[in-house]
Amino acid sequence: MNHLAHTFLAPDSAEARVGSILGDFTRGVDWSDLPAPVLDGVRHHLAVDTFTDQHPQVLASKQLFSKQRRRFAGVALDILYDHFLLRHWHRYSDFEQTAFIHTVYRELSAHEPVMPPAMIKVTRRMVEHDWFSAYQELDNIGFALDRVAERIRFPNQFTGIIDEIRENECELEANFLQFFPELQTFARQFPDT
Repeated sequence: MNHLAHTFLAPDSAEARVGSILGDFTRGVDWSDLPAPVLDGVRHHLAVDTFTDQHPQVLASKQLFSKQRRRFAGVALDILYDHFLLRHWHRYSDFEQTAFIHTVYRELSAHEPVMPPAMIKVTRRMVEHDWFSAYQELDNIGFALDRVAERIRFPNQFTGIIDEIRENECELEANFLQFFPELQTFARQFPDT
């Protein structure tokens, strides 16, 4: 899962939503320094990632990508799932989409003191350029994935993976629609699961 989905699935507090993104920035972070609700968000993030990575619909979706791009399929799906979540928001939430996004942006800005420098840098760009709203457009998913490809430190064929997403969009979306309600149930029950 990517940042929007993690905040959407996180326990319902600002600190847990911040922690749900912090889960991608924990290298070098002393967990004992984190407030308990932020740490809950980090743990929630890790559990959601584990559930996602093992889910049959996610595994089936990865197989839709060509062999040369399959090793990056998980990254592509993470960002694509934010797009599908936005597309089908009304199925999963009564909270108005734009209001939720702006709430998360405010929470991120207010909680910078608990963030490592790398997360501050990313979340400031996220807010400034309104990444979450941008993910409503599939073209913007392609741009985001190409930016990820540029940051990979070894030769790769990840650039242009949006073409394979477009070719398989119906099946990828169907897999998401089957998978996401199960993930929501898991996320609501955590840590009881």
